[in-house]
Amino acid sequence: MNLRTLSLLLLLGTSGVYAQDDLLNELDSGKKTKEVELTTFKGIQICTMQSTKLAAKGEWYFMVSHRFGDLTEGTENFFGLDNALTKIAGYWGPTSWLMVGAARTTYNKVYEGTLKVKLFNQETNGFPFTIVSFNSIEVNSKLKKAENPEMIFSDRLAYSFQLPISRKVNNEFSLEVNPIFIHKNLYDPAFERKDQFLLAAGGRYKLTKRISANLEYALRFAGPENETYHNPLTIGMDLDTGGHIFQLVVSNSQPMNDVGYFTNGAGSWNKGALYFGFNMYRVF
Repeated sequence: MNLRTLSLLLLLGTSGVYAQDDLLNELDSGKKTKEVELTTFKGIQICTMQSTKLAAKGEWYFMVSHRFGDLTEGTENFFGLDNALTKIAGYWGPTSWLMVGAARTTYNKVYEGTLKVKLFNQETNGFPFTIVSFNSIEVNSKLKKAENPEMIFSDRLAYSFQLPISRKVNNEFSLEVNPIFIHKNLYDPAFERKDQFLLAAGGRYKLTKRISANLEYALRFAGPENETYHNPLTIGMDLDTGGHIFQLVVSNSQPMNDVGYFTNGAGSWNKGALYFGFNMYRVF
């Protein structure tokens, strides 16, 4: 092999190494552009409405929620203490994109099963939104067969289908839009509809490293022409203590199950009837 041939082979080999390095650098750069945005919301709920946050893979969430009765009644019901509602729930993340949950609330003695699926993640320099699918099925165990002899089990059921879409706008502000469909097998046509569509929105503003302010509102479409139930409007605050996430809320809708919260809000910010409460998360 002469010197010219050897020089040519060395040149080609060196070029190949540099080309491979350039390709690896491009791949690394591509990975960086798909970095996922984190901490869009602190809790798996903004206030009562679902956020786009899921339990991480292998995590367990234990949640206790409480909503006192009408604050405006004052000492008559001890500022809501006499008519309080409670919800206990557990959520588990078997994968990074799936969360399953079960809950029991004192409102209508409802049992609730939930499924939350991460469809898309917001990326730092890529896809602009986080999108999840949330579905719930509820069983009203308060209904009595003796009082409703023609009732069958399916009459106890109600469902919610939601598609929360969020964006972390900057380090302080996150926004969410949530199209919602509610279906009830048993309902009172004088006050509500069997099928109900809503469009909800919510947001979180970070005040400090461990405190944020939250707001959410849901607009019902084509509801009955009465003032028995109102569009839910809730304000809240997140307090991150490290091991716990504590949410304080004030709302015109007392129920904490998804179907009840969105369609059976009996309070009104204009006329009083407000409900104070909290959500407490413990992560395992």
